[in-house]
Amino acid sequence: MTTTVPEQITRLDVTLKIARFIPETDTEPHYEEYRLECLPTDRILTVMQRIKDEIDGTLTFRRSCAHGICGSDAMRINGRNRLACKTLIKDLNIKKPVIIEAIKGLPLEKDLVVDMEPFFDAYRDVMPFLIPEGHEPTRERLQSAEDRAIFDDTTKCILCACCTTSCPVFWNDGQYFGPAAIVGAHRFIFDSRDAGTDLRLDILNSKEGVWRCRTTFNCTEACPRGIEVTKAIAEVKRALMFRRD
Repeated sequence: MTTTVPEQITRLDVTLKIARFIPETDTEPHYEEYRLECLPTDRILTVMQRIKDEIDGTLTFRRSCAHGICGSDAMRINGRNRLACKTLIKDLNIKKPVIIEAIKGLPLEKDLVVDMEPFFDAYRDVMPFLIPEGHEPTRERLQSAEDRAIFDDTTKCILCACCTTSCPVFWNDGQYFGPAAIVGAHRFIFDSRDAGTDLRLDILNSKEGVWRCRTTFNCTEACPRGIEVTKAIAEVKRALMFRRD
């Protein structure tokens, strides 16, 4: 009986060039490089955790579930917003240093950690919760599969801010609601059980609402959940135009 010996797994020399910012001493971010051996299937989050555990304990970044659900480890990887827990070494060009930076457009606190409050303030402003009509029901509010399908895509949002912080309008105008807030509004605007559509449309009809979108599709490309963000924004615009007519 012949025993098959598994091929040796090739380890790769990888350099991560990480933007560091120490608020007590720095006025601008600077870059530090870390070189280590990785497996092709290692995730960026795994590699960064190794750096923190074994090389430099001062490195600061957010992480939680490590499974693409919590959205806390959003960062710029080679100039593109991604979740570190979903980005594999084999999917990157490692012939050059892999550049890791904080997401743009939000106040930088330390290293890769930004202040998320402006992002969540905009999200809260669009009232991302069910506003029912009438009294409390005595049974479940039923909805057809067809009605549910209308807003199914925007229920997938994990509030990672990848879409909003990839938007050029948001970079230059901190007052713009941003794609994620509009996605949050879309999820309830088109919910057949909700009675708050007009309220949300009024909010998004402001000068910092949906009309600031320039349809660059950066948000759609950045979404780690595959949400068609630009399409959702267009549907909210269309809802406003039909209501006006």
